[in-house]
Amino acid sequence: MARTTADEPSEDLVASAKQERAARRNPFGRIALFIRQVFAELRKVVTPTRKELFSYTAVVLVFVVIMMAIVTGLDYGFGWLISWVFGDGQFTG
Repeated sequence: MARTTADEPSEDLVASAKQERAARRNPFGRIALFIRQVFAELRKVVTPTRKELFSYTAVVLVFVVIMMAIVTGLDYGFGWLISWVFGDGQFTG
């Protein structure tokens, strides 16, 4: 997968991190730096619109139903095959 500029942290964030690292702050200072960086990254998050959210939800639900149908079909198919091979040839489900 190709990297994009959205995958890379902003230049000011990198510069401030290097500056803070050079200063070698105490543990509380490092925790504060971490929290500031977390908030800076959270500002970049784009929330989906209502329409996109319903669309994504529908896609996931349809995918789950299709996968359930496939697994159910395989379960019955293998059950019938095992019953036929090792049993009396009649599968009762």
